[in-house]
Amino acid sequence: MEAFTKIIYVAIGGAFGAAARYGLSLFFANTLTPFPFATFLINITGSFLIGFAVTRFEGNETLRLLLITGFLGAYTTFSTFEFETFSLTQTKQLAVAFAYVSLSFAIGLIGVFAGVWLGKKV
Repeated sequence: MEAFTKIIYVAIGGAFGAAARYGLSLFFANTLTPFPFATFLINITGSFLIGFAVTRFEGNETLRLLLITGFLGAYTTFSTFEFETFSLTQTKQLAVAFAYVSLSFAIGLIGVFAGVWLGKKV
């Protein structure tokens, strides 16, 4: 499969993933609670879907590009994070998994604070 065709598959899947994420965000937009239900639901369903898709579509490059890289990549990157952590635990790389989770959370949160700070300064 040529590179351009792969990009098209990812783009098509990504368009649907982004639309699904936005649609769920709209659905939960009027929730009268501070809990971010839309993001929570997106992250949980994305984690389930990547586990299913990686297992079910192993060896099918087209479906993997459409569903995993495209759809789930736009829907949520949290699912990839979760699957990578799972993979590390399956290969008994528990210290690496712990470091990955801890550093992703801590440095990611620092990144948000730094981005907000810089955004206010510029």
